[in-house]
Parts: sequence; C-alpha cells; structure tokens
Amino acid sequence: MAIRVAAVGTGNVGRHALAQLISDPRFELTAVWVSSPAKAGRDAAELAGLPDSTGVVATTDLDAVLATQPECVVYTALADNRLPDALEDYRRILAAGVNVVGSSAVFLQHPWQVLPDELISPIEDAAKAGSSTLFVNGIDPGFANDLLPMALAGTCQQIHQIRCMEIINYDTYDSAAVMFDVMGFGGSLDDTPMLLQPGVLSLAWGSVVRQLAAGLDIELDEVTETHVRVPAPESFDIAAGRIEQGTTAAIRFEVRGMKDGNVAVVLEHVTRLRDDLCPDWPQPAQHGGSYRIEITGEPSYTLDLCLSSPHGDHNHAGLVATAARVVNAIPAVVVAAPGIVTAREMPPITGKGLYAGA
Repeated sequence: MAIRVAAVGTGNVGRHALAQLISDPRFELTAVWVSSPAKAGRDAAELAGLPDSTGVVATTDLDAVLATQPECVVYTALADNRLPDALEDYRRILAAGVNVVGSSAVFLQHPWQVLPDELISPIEDAAKAGSSTLFVNGIDPGFANDLLPMALAGTCQQIHQIRCMEIINYDTYDSAAVMFDVMGFGGSLDDTPMLLQPGVLSLAWGSVVRQLAAGLDIELDEVTETHVRVPAPESFDIAAGRIEQGTTAAIRFEVRGMKDGNVAVVLEHVTRLRDDLCPDWPQPAQHGGSYRIEITGEPSYTLDLCLSSPHGDHNHAGLVATAARVVNAIPAVVVAAPGIVTAREMPPITGKGLYAGA
C-alpha cells in the first residue's frame, strides 16, 4: 500500500521532491503547502512541472494539510530566514502524529550540542507525544558529509582528521533570498550577512562536525569557525541577480571540531560566483563544482563526488539529490522509533524500486 505523504514547500528543492512524490508509486500525495498566496489553489503537478493534473491543490493552511492525515510530511520550506516559524512547524506536525523528512533547518541533522536544549526539547517532546519521527538530511549537510565519510572511516586503522568540502560555483543557484540575504553575495564587505554573523556557521554546520565526532566516538573540546570574503573585480550577473564591482563574489569558510589542540573534523566550503575567482583556493574535480572528502590516517583517502544531470548543471543536480535523499528515506522513517533520528541510526537508503531502464 502506498504511503500517504504531504509536501511542505515547493521551492528549489521542494519542486523536485514534489515531482518524485507524484510520480513514485510508493507514495500517495495528500496535500501541498505553499508560502505564497500566488501558488495557492494551483495543482501540485503544475507546481512540480509535470503535465498531468493530480487533483491536489496547494494551500497556505498547515492545518488543512494535516487534516488529510498523511503518514509523513516532506518539509523543504526555506528555514534560514524564518527559523522560529520552521521549528514551530516541525513541532506542530510531529505533535499531530505525522512523521517528517526534511531538508531544512539543516542543524536538525544532528542538533545536540549545536542547538540549545530549549529549542530541541519542544521538538523531541512533540515527537514523543505524537509517536512520530523526524529525519533531516540532504547532500550538505547530508550524505556528502555524514554517510560517505563514515563509510570511508570504517576502512581505516587510524584517523587523524576528516575534512568534508563543498567546492562549488553558485552562479546558477537561483534564490535571491539565499544568495543575497543569507550568504551576503553582492553585499558590501563592510557588512556582515546572516551566514557570517558570529556563531551562525557553527550553528548551521556544527551539526556536521558534531555528528562526525560522534561517529569517531570523541568528545570535542570546542567548535571554531573562520571565513574570508573576496570582492568582485568587476560587475557581472548571476542567476539570482547583479553582483556589483567591489561587492562579495567569493566566500571560503571552515567549521572546525577541535580535540586536544588538533583539528579533528572540518567542514569547509569554497564558494565562488565565477570560475576564475580565487584561483589559489581549492578547485573542484569537475567544471562548476564537486564535493570532496579527505581523511588523513592509515590509510588516507581523497574522494571527489561529482554531480551531473541530463536536465541541468551541477547546482540542479544537487537540488535533485537533496530532494531524493529525503524522499527515499520516507519508508524507513515511517517505521523508525519516535524522535529525532540521524544518518547514524538510519538503515541504508538505497535505490530500491528506482530503476527506470535506459
């Protein structure tokens, strides 16, 4: 019997999740929530870019979504600029007895010692009350820096450091809210954007560092962060808008988990808006961008993960991968123990049932 699911969010990730929920016979779509009144009343297929009507129309009312009694909600709504609302959404859904898989807010991938207890407890209490489960994942934070490095680590005799890197040109990432408001691209280097406010990097990607440390069974002494920004040498356009000369056009940051004075685990992002910027920074393994895992130990590893798609570039492929990672987790999540679960507790999420021929 198909699993009854609802979708919350139809943006860059959500529309790909919605397309899979509609086309994948493992699922029955019950409802779609949207944040924009302009999308309300539109058929789910239209929002997902599919030709055939589903009869399921979008709503801005979360209670109406829950009234359709889904077994699981796929939550992809943007949370970076609306964290209190997103956390309250999770609490309401879980308390209603509905499981959740999500791509945001990213720190829920592994929130312990990342979020204060007063923010985690309401979600854990709601899951307990509703006997429901929450799994947040994707590609980064997600399988590129939890599943893959831990799999490699399992073949080592000693580990001195695990470094997970995203090295990507974001020029085709079409979200002005993320690119300008959150990350600060196109902004003055004299202003500090949301992402680079003190502690925010450790909040967003501290979940990665803490989870890797937990996988290594070490207690970190502290988590530190560092970043650098580089201005645009001249004005140019990207998918999200205009980057004026002298404004932020490249960002490099690290979130470091420290143990006994050593950098034990690192999450590093190298983000450019043009391939020719910062040639001395790490370069991707393919044009546009890639993910890299470096393990220093015995033995040592370097693994480059290159995403592509017949329907778009590396950024498009990353959005599809993020959506598919959480959608494909639904069958495991609906039978999992109540509470917040991470990649460490989940069984392997495979491609079962996804073969589509040549």
